[in-house]
Amino acid sequence: MPIKVQKELPARAILETENIFIMDEDRAMSQDIRPLEILILNLMPIKEETETQLLRALSNTPLQVDCTFLMLSTHVSKNTSSSHLNKFYIRFKEVRRRKFDGMIITGAPVENMEFEEVNYWQELSEIMEWSKTHVTSTFHICWGAQAGLYYHYGIRKYPRRTKLSGIYNHKVLDRKAPLVRSLNDYFLAPHSRYTEVRREDIEKVPELVLLAESKEAGVFLAMSRDGRQIFVQGHPEYDRMTLNNEYHRDLKKGLNPEVPYNYYENDDPFEIPVLTWRNTSNTLYTNWLNYYVYQVTPYLLNVEE
Repeated sequence: MPIKVQKELPARAILETENIFIMDEDRAMSQDIRPLEILILNLMPIKEETETQLLRALSNTPLQVDCTFLMLSTHVSKNTSSSHLNKFYIRFKEVRRRKFDGMIITGAPVENMEFEEVNYWQELSEIMEWSKTHVTSTFHICWGAQAGLYYHYGIRKYPRRTKLSGIYNHKVLDRKAPLVRSLNDYFLAPHSRYTEVRREDIEKVPELVLLAESKEAGVFLAMSRDGRQIFVQGHPEYDRMTLNNEYHRDLKKGLNPEVPYNYYENDDPFEIPVLTWRNTSNTLYTNWLNYYVYQVTPYLLNVEE
């Protein structure tokens, strides 16, 4: 899939070295194709890293995708330069009158706080409410999935005794859903979190269907039956080294983290990790774009008068 990327976005150079099909704005303008308009609310602290991960994950379909990065007005990022944000991101007030084919809401390092304690919860709630009428399908990741399940369905999150970190095996529970089409019966995917939502709470909501879970890591994938809300409690978009970087960061902070599960060969945190989940990530994002965005979104995205 050609991804339309701003010429100077740092992720562009990285993706080009990986032979990802990148299209700049000038070339995209010359094609007589309506790209899918995807809005990405990036709540992760190191935004450049997440930009690269998500653009890579969206790169495996023949559809043309135009990504718009969204930042919050009620939260100031401490780990990304203001120059980067001002150049590549927009605020909600600039898009609230627009409609989008799809939206991604990322995770955020605020899991140990109650949702209402998060300083941008009110703005995030406004965006999630807006998405119900202005976005064809929204893809929520990790804490973003927990926040979405809480806001839309009142499903609470629970603290874990220790941080869940590693690569876990998951079982597909409902093969009829197009979202899991072409996935193996069992597949590997990363998790990195301190909290969880539980299967029994999801099963109490008739509007939701549970699609994949892990014996060790719990719920991985759920969605609303109409496909407008997708919830992924893991991080399929993670790079090979992301969990490694998190582990060594926590180690330097003196947090005594456990070695990520099933990640390093021989559990040696000084070895290069084995990449075992990229195909799962590509398949999941491609299925979302194809079956829950492209196949159902209107050809003309109306702008509110």
